[in-house]
Amino acid sequence: METYENLERFISPKEISSDKCIDTGLRPKSFQEFIGQKKIVNNIEVMVKSAKIRKKAMDHVLFSGPPGLGKTSLALLISNELGSDLQVISGPAVEKKGDLAAILTNLNEGDVLFIDEIHRMHISVEEILYSAMEDFRLDIVIGQGPSARTMKIDIAPFTLIGATTKSGLLSNPLRDRFMAHLHFDFYDPQDLAQIIDNNKKKLNVVLDKDAKETISICARGTPRIANRILRRVRDFALVQNQEVVTKKEVDESLKLMEIDSYGLDRMDRKILQVIQEYYAGGPVGIEALCATLAEDRCTIEDVYEPYLLKEGFILRTPRGRMISEKGKGML
Repeated sequence: METYENLERFISPKEISSDKCIDTGLRPKSFQEFIGQKKIVNNIEVMVKSAKIRKKAMDHVLFSGPPGLGKTSLALLISNELGSDLQVISGPAVEKKGDLAAILTNLNEGDVLFIDEIHRMHISVEEILYSAMEDFRLDIVIGQGPSARTMKIDIAPFTLIGATTKSGLLSNPLRDRFMAHLHFDFYDPQDLAQIIDNNKKKLNVVLDKDAKETISICARGTPRIANRILRRVRDFALVQNQEVVTKKEVDESLKLMEIDSYGLDRMDRKILQVIQEYYAGGPVGIEALCATLAEDRCTIEDVYEPYLLKEGFILRTPRGRMISEKGKGML
């Protein structure tokens, strides 16, 4: 069955196909241009400067947090500041030990290897990273049974940057080999407004103050969503032949996308409506809620619930989900 998420939800924090062709141009070009996450950026700047002074590879870093908050962008900045090449791979895409071994042996000294969704790597593949991260060597087992032997292959010192949306699923041996664990938080509207202000120039869009604030409030604390809305608002203004985008154009554009001023879309409001009207505001068990919405449990818990819980629209209790007073106000 094709679920709502399969249709590439517009306000999904995960990357969708329309992001790939333009996100590169909107990424920050320096640490100074990177808005928000100040503590993380400050830590990274110190690590980068130390590596350049020591003339050694930077220590391994683990980035955790929800998608769309700038983990990949910061990895690109680290690579640029170090003056090294960046190799980007996805954890689930590495299926065999040989695939990862080939990538590691082709790295040059000081290069940065960025592994997205690193928690989804198979444990047998992950084990190759242990010696690679600690001693910059690969321990490869050749042969089977009594004739099996271990071959050690030296690799160039490199920096591993791991990114994960679920750090709890990372194995302890791998987690312990990262020197720094840095967690990305959702952005406040002020930081998002600054990001929009920077990117509107790159997109040749003129926004007034109210329009910028409206986008920042409904972007769900996520720069990727803010950029996506900004691009759609630009398209709407071009079609309407508006030289300056005002709050009116933003509101009309959001209405076309069925997004309200809080960043809730049709499915978010449907969840609130079902809990309120079908189950008298709750509590309702997750299985009953999934059956009513015709969605699987993972989609509800991983895609829709996090933002509704974070903003206090619904509550999770031992007896099930309940709609809050704030959630009732949205209906």
